[in-house]
Parts: sequence; C-alpha cells; structure tokens
Amino acid sequence: MDISGSDHYDSCMAKTEQLQLRISAEQKKQIKAQAARAGEDVSKWVLSRLLPPPSDEFQRLINRLKSDPSPQSLTLAAIHDFLQRCSATRLEVAVQSADLRHMDAWTSNCLAAMVEYACASKHVPVPEWPKDIPPLEAPWFASRLESLRLHLLTSSPPPFRRRNLFVDSTLGDRV
Repeated sequence: MDISGSDHYDSCMAKTEQLQLRISAEQKKQIKAQAARAGEDVSKWVLSRLLPPPSDEFQRLINRLKSDPSPQSLTLAAIHDFLQRCSATRLEVAVQSADLRHMDAWTSNCLAAMVEYACASKHVPVPEWPKDIPPLEAPWFASRLESLRLHLLTSSPPPFRRRNLFVDSTLGDRV
C-alpha cells in the first residue's frame, strides 16, 4: 500500500522531477535506518513525512477541532479551504475516513455536510461515514436574527438542510 492509503491516489501523482539534498553521512545513515524500520525505500519514507497524504491532512484538521482552544470557526474555515482546494481525486482519498469520536453533534454534522457538499460539487462519491451521523434534533441557524430565518431555510444547500443546519454560504463562499 502506498503512503496515501490508496493506489489510485499514488497513480495520479507521477514522479517527473528530482530533488537533491546535501546531508551528512550520519544523517543519511539515520534516514536509511528509519526508512528500513518503516519498511519503505528512502524516497517514499522522506516524502511521507514532508508531504503527508490528503487523508492525514484532513484528519489533522479534524483533530484540531477537538484539541485547539482557538475559535472553532477558524478550524472550520481551514477545513473549508482544504476541501475547496482538493482536486476530485485528492478529495476522494482525503475524506474516505474520519475519526469523529468525542465530537459533539453540531460539529460532526457540520463536517459531514461540508464533505457531502464538496463531494457533490466535484462529482465524487460520498464516503460512508457521513451517512452514519444522525441529523441534529433541533434546527440550528447561522444567525440569531429571526428576520433571516426564512432566507436561511430556503437558501441553505441540501446537505446542510438535511442535517438541520441552516447557513447562508458554503464551500467556496465566505461570509
């Protein structure tokens, strides 16, 4: 299995360039030893550390939601940006699985809706895990203004509406 966890992803990443680094003999020895322990050749081992596969990047952002004390909206914006810049192939690999244990219902629904919307917009099959997340029991509105509720009810994208999340903008939009 390649570093991305998907042979399909690796086949889309043709190696056409070369990079040469100057390191000491001791550093080379250490790198070779670590690659051997991981059961990988040196190039693959180095690349897996420098350029993590998209699924690792997606999970790292999810983990930040659980542990980072900064406002959740900043991490959700980073996830939004990640999903938006992914190609269809990269998106399919990135969102294939997600560990949402210990995550509240609102956040897991928001993530699921973002992934469903991204997959639909890039014509990628939706992975199974969002289907296992039950929608919120009560509606959640992106604004507290009562006068905006009708607008939010009618303009929210379907993946968000199905999850009882009523927002005005979504993937690709900024508020």
